[in-house]
Amino acid sequence: MMDFDMTQTATRKVLVDFAQQLRELSRKIGFKVSARGWCYQLEMERLITKAQFDRVESLINKCRKLGILPIDFTAEEEGRKFSGVEEPNTNTPIEDMREWIEASMRSERYYTPDWWDGEKYYIQMVVEKIDLKTLFIPVCKKYHIPIATSKGWSSMLQRAIYAKRFKDAEDKGLIPVLLYCGDHDPDGLRISDFIRKNLADLQHIVWSDGTRGYDPEGLEIVRFGLDASFINKHKLTWINNLITGSGRDLASPSHKNHHMPYVQDYIQKFGVNKCEANAIVPLPEVARKLVEDTIIGYLGEDALQRFQKKTLAVKKIVDDFREKTGLQKSLQNALDLIDAEEAG
Repeated sequence: MMDFDMTQTATRKVLVDFAQQLRELSRKIGFKVSARGWCYQLEMERLITKAQFDRVESLINKCRKLGILPIDFTAEEEGRKFSGVEEPNTNTPIEDMREWIEASMRSERYYTPDWWDGEKYYIQMVVEKIDLKTLFIPVCKKYHIPIATSKGWSSMLQRAIYAKRFKDAEDKGLIPVLLYCGDHDPDGLRISDFIRKNLADLQHIVWSDGTRGYDPEGLEIVRFGLDASFINKHKLTWINNLITGSGRDLASPSHKNHHMPYVQDYIQKFGVNKCEANAIVPLPEVARKLVEDTIIGYLGEDALQRFQKKTLAVKKIVDDFREKTGLQKSLQNALDLIDAEEAG
């Protein structure tokens, strides 16, 4: 258990001890967490409060800067990643050609069919933090479900983009479903309640291609995961405060929102307690089962078999074409010529 005191002066020895204990926690989690995500982890362990997030994030970044932690110890936010980075090939041009020819002999593996053709529902997912996205991606990828991080109140463009996909799905006769996982606190519950309103606010927009906005009246919005029963069943940590990201306490009468109905209703029902969505990160198997069960609730137990049939149908089309045209034999002859040239 981490015993780092946030009041200590950050000497090198203190930073080394701090980093070592982070490494131990990291091994339990099993995948990378953002610097901010580490703050939530430590808050969940009742080692810090939200008011100390900035100091902890600063200490983690200092450890990375000094080489006490690897620079890639934390996950990078998508928006901060470079685009346009090109890595030189390590093989020769002919070796590269060979790989392309081999790839063309199994091109069906790279073809994306319309997974939702013939389905009843079209599903997308939005989660509160990057660590949840990292945790849920393997399941979402298996079921071909787009997933994004909202970072609190999602941006206008992000909402417009995923709303456009819902509109396209509705136009094809599908029932659109948005799965949402966020914090269990007054604002976290409020975000999920207001998703429909936030989408409705954009229904009059116009895209540059002339496409109109989306009316979310028929959208099913499902907040899954961090309800009180799930938190208690899996012994997730209730944090005994309602301190927000700004460091202000919603439980204090001095907070401008303290007397608002959504805050008072929350306190009456749950007390001055909250549970961050990141609390499920140390339980990856439980978290992924939660996501998969939620998805299966819409798609059914045989969803993967239906997707596999679409994959096999594509393979049959490509195989039949190769057989009919003799393309497979021609591609193999090309590989044989490369092998002969390299051997000679």
